[in-house]
Amino acid sequence: MSKKANIIIVEDEADILDVIEYNLSREGYNVRGYRDGERGLEAIREDHPHLVLLDLMLPGIDGLEICKKVKEDPVTRDIPVIMITAKTEESDVVLGLGVGADDYVSKPFSPKELVARVKAVLRRAPLKETVESKDRISVDGFVLDNIRHDLSIDGESIPMTATEFRMLHFLASHPGRVFSREQLLSKVVGSDTVVIDRNVDVHIRSIRKKLGETHRNLIETVRGVGYRFKY
Repeated sequence: MSKKANIIIVEDEADILDVIEYNLSREGYNVRGYRDGERGLEAIREDHPHLVLLDLMLPGIDGLEICKKVKEDPVTRDIPVIMITAKTEESDVVLGLGVGADDYVSKPFSPKELVARVKAVLRRAPLKETVESKDRISVDGFVLDNIRHDLSIDGESIPMTATEFRMLHFLASHPGRVFSREQLLSKVVGSDTVVIDRNVDVHIRSIRKKLGETHRNLIETVRGVGYRFKY
């Protein structure tokens, strides 16, 4: 992703907005800032930026509702969204990720951290599109073949249960995206299934064991939130 990527920021605190705009502009990004949700959402729909930085607490329509609308719209749903919030409770983070946010940064944050998150999400954006269009996902000796329903590590086929395979394939198909335990159970097992969060932990432990020492870190634990597949 080029550093000339277009980024829209929706943040109602003027000083924070100025800091974000300044630091991202220094990195070569084309940045536009808005201080209310309605104008921000309108700009996202009109300009179709490469990335949106979205505050959770906004006057009028809040960040969660904006993110939901962006991700529900076929025209804008592929635009990555980073939530910026003063809320640090686990439930708020999970809620933001649940409506489709790709990452989050909690206030107060350092400009260096924010720029790093932006670069990481922009790098993943084209990768995500490519991986999701493939039935075969390959990373440094890790090969996941959805058509053959087969996982191989360094050429050796690894036996997996049906649930383990579906969970691994779902995570690998959304690299970098964090999913809560409840989301994984809903997506992998089904929304009509009784949700027992710790079942996911058991499956993840088993998958990591089968991935072995060299590849177990492909599945990263995001403390207090859930799991993601990390290249």
